[in-house]
Amino acid sequence: MSNTVLITGAGSGFGALTARALARAGHTVYAAMRNTEGRNAGRVADARAYATEHGVDLRTVELDVLSQESADAAVDAVLAEAGRLDVLVHNAGHMVTGPTEAFTPEELAAVHDTNVLGTQRVNRAALPHLRAQQKGLVVWVGSTSTRGGTPPYLAPYFAAKAAMDALAVSYAAELARFGIETSIVVPGAFTSGTNHFATGGHPAEQAVIGDYEARYAGLMDQVARRLADLAPAGADVSLVADAIVTVVDTPHGSRPFRVHVDPANDGSEEVSVVADRIRSDFLTRIGLADLLAPRPRPRSA
Repeated sequence: MSNTVLITGAGSGFGALTARALARAGHTVYAAMRNTEGRNAGRVADARAYATEHGVDLRTVELDVLSQESADAAVDAVLAEAGRLDVLVHNAGHMVTGPTEAFTPEELAAVHDTNVLGTQRVNRAALPHLRAQQKGLVVWVGSTSTRGGTPPYLAPYFAAKAAMDALAVSYAAELARFGIETSIVVPGAFTSGTNHFATGGHPAEQAVIGDYEARYAGLMDQVARRLADLAPAGADVSLVADAIVTVVDTPHGSRPFRVHVDPANDGSEEVSVVADRIRSDFLTRIGLADLLAPRPRPRSA
């Protein structure tokens, strides 16, 4: 069955790959990105050319997750053009690297704004429509850092991803009775094939960075190299896009709650299996087992 899909942060990396893969799978895909008439105009043109070349329904829409007005307008544009929205993919994110102490509180807040509050803005725009149709899917693109290995110098990003995961888990239960399903796709450390590291931010406190560099010289480069060494041959970022396509294509009501795509195997999946089982057991113990799966849509709907 073809779905109408909106995916945030789809100008590059996981987002662009996923948008193309979903379109190839037969879905109508809206690749959302900001500055579609400015610095991302080339990416809009690339998406249009890809759609023409491959005969797929890949479209673009302006969406800045830092703006509620932009999120509202993007969802309205999708509904006006496609007539419906079935799947929302939270992919937009921003990475920063450096000693944690060197980041100002405002810099940490900015990372949280993109990675966490951005999902809330898009949810507030899209969920009323999914709830009204009593069916839908929300996919959250997380990170193994939430429960797996956590190398240093990535704390603001890791903390934001952990917050997003907690939000996704709570939303899953709160949306189930509206017939809305949740899947959390959890990529590991892919050190090539995305722009995460290349476009990542850095802290402003240069003096503090110098103090840490004296004790931890070249640490970030060491971490990147060692993460790359852990990945087996053939560990391509397209694996994440493939996993999201599989989730979307799985029949409603039987999609996995969490899917790991972690070639380096940093331990996140082992911890998540326990955490998700405890969640399931606890909701069952307090008489809320029905929140573990989306409620079927009434036959008359």
